[in-house]
Amino acid sequence: MSKSWQAYARHILDAIAKIRRIEARGSITEDEILYDAALRNLQTLSEATQLLPEERKADYPDIPWREISGFRNILVHNYLGQIDPLTVESVINRHLQPLEASVRAMLNEAGEDSV
Repeated sequence: MSKSWQAYARHILDAIAKIRRIEARGSITEDEILYDAALRNLQTLSEATQLLPEERKADYPDIPWREISGFRNILVHNYLGQIDPLTVESVINRHLQPLEASVRAMLNEAGEDSV
């Protein structure tokens, strides 16, 4: 692995920050450009979670790591139209904050600043 896991963790935090800025510009359920931008960042963070060490993720059992990783495949391949703006908005509203808190905690435990 060429990058440290911490780089992927910071990548996740960056994608979350971008999603929040996207949402601040308007509703992803009403603006297809914002929706597409949010999808791209969700894909990025989903891919990055796959590169976090399993032993680190095990310390945060409340985070649905496998589902987050699987969500990437749904986003990329749009399996049978399973994805729509309301579903994406629900995922963002329900899972982004706990994911962000867990990734920040991982970095803090490793002695890294999670800014």
